[in-house]
Amino acid sequence: MGETEQRPTAGSRLGAQENAGISTLEHGQKPPMTTPGKLVSIKIQMLDDTQETFDIPQRAPGKVLHDAVCNHLNLVEGDYFGLEFPDHKKMMVWLDLLKPVMKQIRRPKHVVVKFVVKFFPPDHAQLQEELTRYLFALQVKQDLAQGRLTCNDTSTALLISHIVQSEIGDFDETIDREHLAKNKYIPHQEALEDKIMEFHRNHMGQTPAESDFQLLEIARRLEMYGIRLHPAKDREGTKINLAVANTGILVFQGHTKINAFNWAKVRKLSFKRKRFLIKLRPDVNSSFQDTLEFLMASRDFCKSFWKICVEHHAFFRLFEEPKPKPKPVLFSRGSSFRFSGRTQKQVLDYVKEGGHKKVQFERKHSKIHSIRSLTAQPSEQHTEVPKQTARAYGDNNDTAAVQSCRQGKELKSSTEDTGQHKSPSLKKSPKEGRKVDGAVVSAVEEEEEPAKDRMQQNRPQSQQPSTAGSLTGSPHLSELSINSQGGPSVANMTLSPNLSPDAKQSSPLVSPLLNDPSCIRADDEEEVKRKRFPAEKAYFIAKEVATTERTYLKDLEVITSWFQSAVSKEDCMPETLKNLIFSNFEPLHKFHTGFLKEIEQRLALWEGRSNAHIKGDYQRIGDVMLKNIQSMKQLTIHLRKHNEILMELENGMKNSRKLETFCRDFELQKVCYLPLNTFLLRPLHRLMHYKQIMERLCKHYPPSHMDFRDSRAALAEISEMVAQLHGNMIKMENFQKLHELKKDLIGMDNLVIPGREFIRLGSLSKLSGKGLQQRMFFLFNDILLYTSRGLTASNQFKVHGHLPLYGMTMEESEEEWGVPHCLTLRGQHQSIVVAASTRAEMDKWTEDIQMAIDLAEKSSGPAPELLASSPPDNKSPDETTVDQESEDDLSASRTSLERQSPHRGNTTVHVCWHRNTSVSMIDFSIAVENQLSGNLLRKFKNSNGWQKLWVVFTNFCMFFYKSHQDNHPLASLPLLGYSLTLPSESENIHKDYVFKLHFKSHVYYFRAESEYTFERWMEVIRSATSSASRTRALSHKEPHAY
Repeated sequence: MGETEQRPTAGSRLGAQENAGISTLEHGQKPPMTTPGKLVSIKIQMLDDTQETFDIPQRAPGKVLHDAVCNHLNLVEGDYFGLEFPDHKKMMVWLDLLKPVMKQIRRPKHVVVKFVVKFFPPDHAQLQEELTRYLFALQVKQDLAQGRLTCNDTSTALLISHIVQSEIGDFDETIDREHLAKNKYIPHQEALEDKIMEFHRNHMGQTPAESDFQLLEIARRLEMYGIRLHPAKDREGTKINLAVANTGILVFQGHTKINAFNWAKVRKLSFKRKRFLIKLRPDVNSSFQDTLEFLMASRDFCKSFWKICVEHHAFFRLFEEPKPKPKPVLFSRGSSFRFSGRTQKQVLDYVKEGGHKKVQFERKHSKIHSIRSLTAQPSEQHTEVPKQTARAYGDNNDTAAVQSCRQGKELKSSTEDTGQHKSPSLKKSPKEGRKVDGAVVSAVEEEEEPAKDRMQQNRPQSQQPSTAGSLTGSPHLSELSINSQGGPSVANMTLSPNLSPDAKQSSPLVSPLLNDPSCIRADDEEEVKRKRFPAEKAYFIAKEVATTERTYLKDLEVITSWFQSAVSKEDCMPETLKNLIFSNFEPLHKFHTGFLKEIEQRLALWEGRSNAHIKGDYQRIGDVMLKNIQSMKQLTIHLRKHNEILMELENGMKNSRKLETFCRDFELQKVCYLPLNTFLLRPLHRLMHYKQIMERLCKHYPPSHMDFRDSRAALAEISEMVAQLHGNMIKMENFQKLHELKKDLIGMDNLVIPGREFIRLGSLSKLSGKGLQQRMFFLFNDILLYTSRGLTASNQFKVHGHLPLYGMTMEESEEEWGVPHCLTLRGQHQSIVVAASTRAEMDKWTEDIQMAIDLAEKSSGPAPELLASSPPDNKSPDETTVDQESEDDLSASRTSLERQSPHRGNTTVHVCWHRNTSVSMIDFSIAVENQLSGNLLRKFKNSNGWQKLWVVFTNFCMFFYKSHQDNHPLASLPLLGYSLTLPSESENIHKDYVFKLHFKSHVYYFRAESEYTFERWMEVIRSATSSASRTRALSHKEPHAY
C-alpha cells in the first residue's frame, strides 16, 4: 500500500492536490449511496494515453467512477466527458451512470475503460476552463491519429501546426523536424511536414492555451468534428452511416454528410429490434415522410445508438436533468433509460457562478517555456483568445512571472528568481536551467464585461483559396466569437504586448491569457474605456466605412482570388476575356486594401488603441476619405469597363457551353454567396455607399467643425463620380437582372433583348378550373409571364403562358369571382384572373401593371413572340416538394448555400415563392443602396444567451459569419416577408438597441452596439421587409441598350 501511495498519479502530473476534487453534482446534492464492501479496481485510460487505476465499491453505480475520475483531474466541466469500454461483444459502449459498474463491465481485470469527450458543444468558447479546452485538444489530436477526424491536407497541416506549437513552442526548423520525426500525428505524415512547418512559422509567440483555442476553432468547422459513425442502411438497402451531434441526427454516406435532422424537427426517437425510427414533426415545406426508418446491424447496435441520441438531446436541449418516470405497477413497456447528469445549461450556470476552487495544471506533452524573451518580436498575426482566462499561476503572487507583470523587471532577473519563488507545478528544465519548463498554467478568473466592451478587430488579411474552397483550409484564422449562453458577453483582447507607450508596463506576459487586470490603475479605467469606445456619432459613421469596406474587399476577392484561381485551373475562358476581367479588378483590390488599412489605422487612433497620448487630431475621417476619393478618380477608367466585362462574360457563356458550366459550378461554391454577375457590379455600388456615408457625415457636422471642410469636399468629389457612372450602372443593373432571371426560367428563348426592362416579380394565385393555384409572375415593360415551380432538380420555374401588355386592360373583380384581392387581366387573345395575398400586394401589382400597360401603349406596337412554347395551363404541378428555408439555429442550420444541388434554391425568386410576396426593380435598386456590415448579437426566441456574429446585409438577405475574416457565410436569412418591430415588455428583453424580426413562428432578436448602429440596421432592414412605394417610373424614352 505504501508503494501505491507514492506512485505518481494523473492528478499529481496535472499539478492537482489530492483533496482538491470538485464533484460534478449540483450544490447540496449527495452522491448515490453505496454499501461499503469489497472494492473493485478499474483501469482508466486518460486522454494523454496514461492509465490510472481507481478502486470503487463493488455495487457502485457508474456515476461514482465518473466522478472519481473528474475529481482526480480536478475537472469542473466533467459533464462533457464520458467513459467508454468494449462490452462482451467487443462493441464500444458508454458507461451508464445510473447502473452498477459491475453489471456493465463483467471482467474488469481484462477491460480498459477510456475517458474521452462525449459531448462536443457547437462553440468551444462555451468551455470556460482552460483544462477542459486542453483535454478537448487532446481528443482532437487522438481523433486525427485514429483517422476519425478527416479533412483536407491543408486543414490537417494547420491543425498539427497548432499541436506542435503547444508542445515545443515557437518555430525552429531543426527542432521541428526532430519533433515531427519522433511524433506521428497522422499516418503518412511525411508528405505534409513542409506544410506543417510553414504554418507553424506563423504561430510565433502563441502560448499553449492559445494554441488549444485556435486548434478547436479550426476543428469545430470540420464536418467530422466530434462525429462517431454508426453503420446502417436506409429503406432501399443503401449503406449509410448515422451520427449524432449537438444539432441533431446526421446521415453520412462514407464521410460525406448527405442529410441532417435538427432536434427542433424531431418529434420522437425509438427503436424496434434492429430498426431505428425517427418521427418528424409535420412540415408542409418538407419532402420527408412522417417517419424515417434505418436498419442497423443488431438490436444492441440499435439500442446503443438510440441511447446516445437520447443523451445528446437532453444535454444540449433541456434546461435541467429529466426526472425519472414512475415505475409501472404491473407491466413495463419500452426502455427505462434516461439521461443522468447536468445539462449543458446547468454546467454553464455552475461555472459562471464560480462555486469552485481554481487549480493549476501542467501539460504532459508540452516542452514550451512559460516565460518568453522580451526581445522577441511580436507576432504579425494577432491572435484573439477569450479574456476570461486572464490570470496565471493561480493566486501565487510570489511567482516570478507575476512579479514581472507588476514590477516590469527584465527577463534575466525574473528567470533568476524562479528558483526561489517558483510555483509547485513549475519544474526547472533539464536542458536549460534559466528557463521554466512545463506549460503555462491558468486559474481561470471569470470577468463579467459589459456588452459594449466589444472585441478589438484584427487586421484583415488577404486569403487565398484552399484546395477545398473552404474556410477550414485557410491558414488565416477568423476572429473568434464567444457564445456564453445565459451569461454576459466575454470580451476578447488582442495579443499586442508592444502597444503600450510606457515601457515599464510592457512585459512578455502581457497577453490575453496572462494579462492581469490589476496591472491597470483603477483611476485610468474610465479614461481607457472612453478612448477605446468613443460615443460620438462621427466615430460610428467612420466605423461603418471600415465594416462595409471589409465586406467590399471580400467581395472583390471573390473575383481576384477565388474566381481567378478557378479560371487558371480550367481551360474554358478566352485569354482576352481573362485579361479584361482581372486587369480591371486587380487595381481596385490593391487600392482598396490600402484604403481599408488607412481607415483602420485612423479608427485605432480614434479609439486610443495606438498612440493613446495623442488626442483630438485624429478624431475625424473626412481627410482620409478626401485623400482616397481623389485617388479613386484615377481608377475611373477601370470602373467604366465594368459594363463591357459584364456583357462579354454573358456573351462568352452564351457561345461556350464549357464556360457556362464552369460559371454555374463556381456559383455553387460557398464563397460565391451571391450571383456571380452581382460581384462584377460591386465597384459601382460601392461608389453610392461612399456618397451616402459622406452625406450623413456632412449632415452631422456643424460648419465650424474641423472635419467639415474635408468631408464636404469629399462629398463633392464622390458625387461627381457617381453622376458620371450612374446612368451606366442603371443599365447594367437591368441587364444583370434579366440574365439572372433567365437562369430561373424554363421555356424562354430570348428573355434578354434590347429595350426590355424588368419591373416586378412575385407570387400570385391564378384562378383556373381547379381553383386558385400558386403561380410566379414576371412583369416586364412589354410582357407578363406566369410560371409554376418545376419539379426538376434545378428548381427552375416553367413558363405556362404570357400576356403581351399592348392592348391589355385590367379591372378589379372581387365581387364577380368571390375571391379577395382579385384582378382580371384581359389581353388581345387571352384573359386571366389572379389574386394577391394581401390588399397591399394587390395595390403594388395594380400600380406596376398599369404603368407597364401605359408604356406599351406608347411604344410602336406589340412585342414579338418570345416564347419557345406556350403550353396551356391545364394541369396543376405537384407543389409538395419545397426547399427548406435557411433560418434555423446557426450551429444547426444547413442552408441552401451548403446543399450540393445543381441550382441554388435561395434566390430572390424562390424566396418570393415561399413567402408569397413580390419585389420590384425599384426595390432591387434601393437594396443596392441599403447594404450594411458589422457585428450584432443574436438571440433566438427560446434561448437565454446572445451570440456575437458578423452580419452582412445585402440583396434582401442577412448573411451570418463567425467573423469578418471568414470566406463564406455559415447561414443566411432572407428577409422578404419578415416583419421588423421592437420587442415588447412581455418578451423580457431588458437590453438596449434590440430589434426583432419575425415571420410566422420564426422569431429573432438582434442587438446593436450603439444608438447609431441600431438606427442604421433598422433603416436598411426596413427596406427589405417592406417594399418601397413607387418613386420613379421606367421610361420607354430611355431604353437600356446593350
